[in-house]
Amino acid sequence: MKISIITATYNSAKTLNVCMDSVLNQTYRDIEYLIIDGNSTDATVDLIKAKAAAHPHIVWVSGKDKGIYDALNKGIEKATGDVIGFVHSDDFLADSTIVEKIASVFNTQQVDGVYGNLHYVKFDAPGTIVRNWVSQPFRKALLNRGWMPAHPTLFLKKSVYQNHGVFDLTYKIAADYDFILRVFSNPGYKFFYLPETFTKMRVGGASNRSIKNLILKSKEDYRAAKSNGLPRPLFSVIFKNISKIPQWLSKS
Repeated sequence: MKISIITATYNSAKTLNVCMDSVLNQTYRDIEYLIIDGNSTDATVDLIKAKAAAHPHIVWVSGKDKGIYDALNKGIEKATGDVIGFVHSDDFLADSTIVEKIASVFNTQQVDGVYGNLHYVKFDAPGTIVRNWVSQPFRKALLNRGWMPAHPTLFLKKSVYQNHGVFDLTYKIAADYDFILRVFSNPGYKFFYLPETFTKMRVGGASNRSIKNLILKSKEDYRAAKSNGLPRPLFSVIFKNISKIPQWLSKS
């Protein structure tokens, strides 16, 4: 089973080396690694070129895009793997066996998606956990309570994207939530929760960078919840935010 991993980059030279190495050092070998760069002006492209010269399974492009979701969409369109996942340029996989464990689930279970846990870590001290996102097995009722899996940990069969499309670019911050609601509302799909930390995410992402962005995200979350037919969209968004509080209290 080939697994495609997509990394979107823009001026990511400070963190990209750790990100790429976490993918390239995986024990699972059948990985297609796609780097979609948004015309970086720092040393990002030079770093990608150097890595690609040593690792022929890296596929990369650099050009202007409309933001991270547009870059991820481009990666999805280029991906040839049976399964697609993401490792964002500021993030890294938690250990070298993560993809092997994910592949094992797909090979032994009749599932359409696998997801796990996420650690938010300090940007310049990634060994320090500041937020611990522990997920749970999926039940459709959870969607009404604002639940979603941590998107950076979600690996889906390519057929899911073929059936449901890609990220809606009318969302600036919450396109991942909208997409997850579309997919997880499908009663024909089965999802597997693997209770391990898949990804380490450095704090300071687009959705939590400022109060303005937090307000925008809440508005977009509400639109996503409403347009995807959740019965009480405002309640879902409120509970979605409240449910994050324990993640800040648990650091292991």
